[in-house]
Amino acid sequence: MQKIIPNIWYTGNAEEAGTYYAAIFDDTTTAVTARYPDEVPDWQAEFAGAPLVVDVAISGYHLTLINAGGEFHPNPSISFMLNFDPLMFDGDAAAARARMDALWAHLTEGGTALMDIDEYPWSKRYGWIQDRYGVSWQLMLTDPDGDPRPFVIPQLMFSAGVVGKSREAATFYTELFDDAALGMIAEYPEPSGNAPEGSIMFGEFCIGPQWFSMMDDGGGGDNPFTPAVSLEVQCKDQAEIDRYWDALTAVPEAEQCGWLADKWGVSWQIVPANMGELMQRPNAYEHMLAMKKIVIDDF
Repeated sequence: MQKIIPNIWYTGNAEEAGTYYAAIFDDTTTAVTARYPDEVPDWQAEFAGAPLVVDVAISGYHLTLINAGGEFHPNPSISFMLNFDPLMFDGDAAAARARMDALWAHLTEGGTALMDIDEYPWSKRYGWIQDRYGVSWQLMLTDPDGDPRPFVIPQLMFSAGVVGKSREAATFYTELFDDAALGMIAEYPEPSGNAPEGSIMFGEFCIGPQWFSMMDDGGGGDNPFTPAVSLEVQCKDQAEIDRYWDALTAVPEAEQCGWLADKWGVSWQIVPANMGELMQRPNAYEHMLAMKKIVIDDF
């Protein structure tokens, strides 16, 4: 089971987005897995009975699309790297590139290129794009001689007030989670934008079998982390919920319904692995809305 699942916030169109991704990505499924109750608070009246959670699996990698209001919108602070490794195409680099270019063409429809698809020092073919929903994807033709990596890898870009903090954050995460470690790290040889010399130009860490990448924003941008993309940790019991919650939470006003923000602004959801089952209990939705940290016995 995938322990950490990225959650992406959509403004009333999560089901549409899931259908869109299933149509343009290979080996992808989508399903509505939870709905709002028929009776909701007045401020959520427009969502009564509507989809709440849409699960998308891209080549076995799970994303959760949250159907909600316009409070939050994705930005490039958390993007998704897509590795087109020729080994996935029987060693055929031309086939990998063709599939990458085809997906790029789909994502550009209504999207915005942040870095045009082209050859760069780190890849013979790379591009960074925000799709029509504002979600950021980095497409890269991977060197087959390098260490193998999964197709989808979330990347955390430390920007604005936390630029230069990616090494500190990644070290903290790998010390907090079991079976976690830092991977390859490439440093800026000189200052770049607001990123100081020696900060991370590109780095990796893993939590169990899941890979993440991180970087300090060397472009001088202002893309703070927001709840529009959060990292959901599925916990086996209340003790594990308590452990992660106590270690990560740093912004009291961000605590709601299992959500928190850490000291760098990254949003997390610390939830029981059987959350779907708990939400089937009588008045579960009302109970959840009253919680900050999830307490299983209160459902």
